[in-house]
Amino acid sequence: MLIAIWTVAHIAACASIGSPDGGPYDETPPKVVKCTPANGAKNNKNKKIRLTFDEFIVLENASEKVVVSPPQIEMPEISTSGKSINVTLFDSLKTNTTYTIDFADAIVDNNEGNPMGKFTYSFSTGSTIDTMEVSGTLLEAENLEPIKGLLVGLHSDLSDTAFTTRPFDRVSRTDSRGQFTIKGVAPGKYRIFALEDADGNFLFNQKSEKIAFDTTVIVPTCAPDLRQDTVWIDSVHIDTIRAVPFTHYYPDNIVLRAFKEEFNNLHLLKTERPDPYSFKIYFTAPSDTIPTIKGLNFNSDNAFVLERSYNNDTLTYWIPDTLLAYQDTLSMSLTYLDTDTAYNLVWRTDTLDIVAKQTRSRMVKALQERIEKWEKEQERLKKRQKERYVETPPPTDIKPLGYKQAPAGSLAPNQNIKFTFDEPLAQLDTAALHFFKQVDTLWVQEPFLFLPVEHEMRSYMLYAEWQPDMKYKFEADTCAFTSVLGKVSDPIKKEISVSPMDAFSALYIQLILPDTGAVVQLMDKSDKVVRSQRAIDNRADFYYLKPGDYYLRLFIDRNGDGVWNTGDYAKGIQPEEVFYFPKPIAAKAKWEIEQDWNVRAIPLVKQKAIEITKQKPDKEKEIKNRNAERERNKR
Repeated sequence: MLIAIWTVAHIAACASIGSPDGGPYDETPPKVVKCTPANGAKNNKNKKIRLTFDEFIVLENASEKVVVSPPQIEMPEISTSGKSINVTLFDSLKTNTTYTIDFADAIVDNNEGNPMGKFTYSFSTGSTIDTMEVSGTLLEAENLEPIKGLLVGLHSDLSDTAFTTRPFDRVSRTDSRGQFTIKGVAPGKYRIFALEDADGNFLFNQKSEKIAFDTTVIVPTCAPDLRQDTVWIDSVHIDTIRAVPFTHYYPDNIVLRAFKEEFNNLHLLKTERPDPYSFKIYFTAPSDTIPTIKGLNFNSDNAFVLERSYNNDTLTYWIPDTLLAYQDTLSMSLTYLDTDTAYNLVWRTDTLDIVAKQTRSRMVKALQERIEKWEKEQERLKKRQKERYVETPPPTDIKPLGYKQAPAGSLAPNQNIKFTFDEPLAQLDTAALHFFKQVDTLWVQEPFLFLPVEHEMRSYMLYAEWQPDMKYKFEADTCAFTSVLGKVSDPIKKEISVSPMDAFSALYIQLILPDTGAVVQLMDKSDKVVRSQRAIDNRADFYYLKPGDYYLRLFIDRNGDGVWNTGDYAKGIQPEEVFYFPKPIAAKAKWEIEQDWNVRAIPLVKQKAIEITKQKPDKEKEIKNRNAERERNKR
């Protein structure tokens, strides 16, 4: 009996040693077994294409990746069915023209997602197949970011009007690296353009579309060449490196810089009145003209104090008259400049009813509720504390004038302090302002300036001769500041410390560049400008830098206005050139760094460091090699 039990247990144990694992994974990419019409067919008149594969396939992100050239005004129909891809073209076929359908890396097998690799199908309506290619990279002109998903096209018509009146002859679309390859190009001469084609007509006819252009005439050529092909034993060990012949198509290093033209499509965006004492009017673009307001249920003469943004695209109207402020709805006619359908500025008048979100009656009710709650609390405390009871002040809607200070922490010796008040000032009592420096244990009065900031109606700057590792104090008496709405400030007492010299670094940039009026900018890890300095004699010096990693950018300031300017296609003006130093610069406390920068030494497409590049390249599709892992797990 024991022998029988042992035999059954032994058989069961042997049966549980291994279980079927489903067999090896499919690691073979799909292959085309048939094309109708044939790939490379000539004299084709058929607008329906069927591609058949050796296994079930999936077409990933077809709308993003699949490009038909010449461009189709009516979108082709592209679908998958089992082992097939079906394409139907709806536009009339052009005579003696090569058609290409570039699938990029969109084709993968259905089971394991094995990528087929980049695949292009082509046919010709004539007796020859055009095989030339043109390739390059598209970058944002302002910051050298690669641009994904934009059209890049060729025109055989070399006139300036072709881009604005005719669809492209050949097109491609940029990938995640901003790279493009235009295929099926016939021998000849071309001009190249990029277009953010908002309306799908393959020509530049909207000012809001991002574009790039190059005046250089492109002549496609090709030549035999060799490239290295590495054969791997495994993921670590190389078997052989072979020289593989291929046809090299030129040009292959075109760089296009994309931009949007300066376009003031001026419209009234919205209005808002967050409280009774002010309202805002927003426009979609800057303007050099202030709209006019005519009150319909109030007298608008001298009724407001106007606060303008730098470009007049945001207007804030403050209401000093409390009777007018307490009026819940302000009805008015607003006359302003507006862009018509022909992109001309014309006068337009709208009737507006501007209603306060927080009406005066609601504010009074809320105050009354707070007072009642205060009264109940005082009664409770009076009974509980008796002779120790001290009454607290009742709630009120009268608030002191608020402000913000920047920077809030310690200063660098080259900084000053900006005070921004909640409301514009009607009165500033300079005699009520005081400034001191600490000398040993004493506070000694020091000279200072408290001046308005240009283009910022509510901001004032405190200027002083700040010395490293010293402490200062700024004081303002009660009512030193009075706003246009009658609010007054509480007393201000601010102690200000200035950091010592050994807390900073200094960076000196020497440009190797013709003296072209460059503006050098320090960027942080978010690619935002930290400092900006015009180069003098090709040198830009940055003092009092906080320790950290910085990146360098410069632009060639053609017109000397100190800001980067975009291009204009009609005038043949390219955007101002931008360059990046290709690696971060580590600023350390107590360090002074001298850095030479040969601005044009590195190709533009390799200048911007990947750490601050927002448009990261997509991960390359590859075979997963799961069988190797399967074998390792079986050992």
